[in-house]
Amino acid sequence: MAAEHDSFDLSAYLARTGHPHVSGVDAATLARLHRAHLAAIPFENLDIQMALSIRLDAVSLQEAMVLRRRGGYCFQQNELFRLALRALGFTPHPREARVRFAATLPVPPRTHMVLVVPIDGLDWLVDVGFGANGIVEPLAVDGTPATQDGWTYRVAREGRLHVLQRRERDEWLDLYAFTDDDAATIDYVVGNWYTSTHPDSKFVRTLTAQRMIGDTRHVLRNLSYSVARQGGEWQTRAVPREELTPLLREVFDLDVPDGARFRAVDPVSE
Repeated sequence: MAAEHDSFDLSAYLARTGHPHVSGVDAATLARLHRAHLAAIPFENLDIQMALSIRLDAVSLQEAMVLRRRGGYCFQQNELFRLALRALGFTPHPREARVRFAATLPVPPRTHMVLVVPIDGLDWLVDVGFGANGIVEPLAVDGTPATQDGWTYRVAREGRLHVLQRRERDEWLDLYAFTDDDAATIDYVVGNWYTSTHPDSKFVRTLTAQRMIGDTRHVLRNLSYSVARQGGEWQTRAVPREELTPLLREVFDLDVPDGARFRAVDPVSE
């Protein structure tokens, strides 16, 4: 762990996220760091779509998301954020979650990484890796609802589980569930391998890029582009293939190679 900590460049990370004000190990600083990370580093799976390996060590994460100014998905995003929080003196606890949002299995696998950060006797759910459906700031793990940029969330209790929910009209929609058990590094290695390589994984089958810009959320899934503002209705349009790369560059601020091909939208001819 010491080597991992020593290999993390906190100054470069803070520069990448816009130099958020750090006043101490407190809830206000945690909220500023959370928002700054989301604003600067998009959620995306382009490397998976280009059949590249996803590595979770500190050097690889910084090379991809800090130096190359790319984004990443949950394991990359929350592991990078965990490194930053530890370097600043926070004590983030890594947890595994089962995603219920748009789930197709009765018991989804543990393929999502989240963090729980204790501050002054209160646990906070921290998650910069759930894309445009996720929280904008840390959320108290005590059931108290909080409205963030027009979207309302809470962490409900369900037996041994904590369930992140979002208010949808007159009901609560489950997003994912997690326990109080800390995850080991190897658990994330296995989850990342499955999520980034298994043919049934939605990240293998679907190209996605997601970004929060102010109070507006942008979501690309394959050739469908959706936008919602302040918790409002999603507006969706189809994207012609020739407009995909410009959209990824201009809206999602991603450095996409010329001629890049993505397996979900550019299937290989038999």
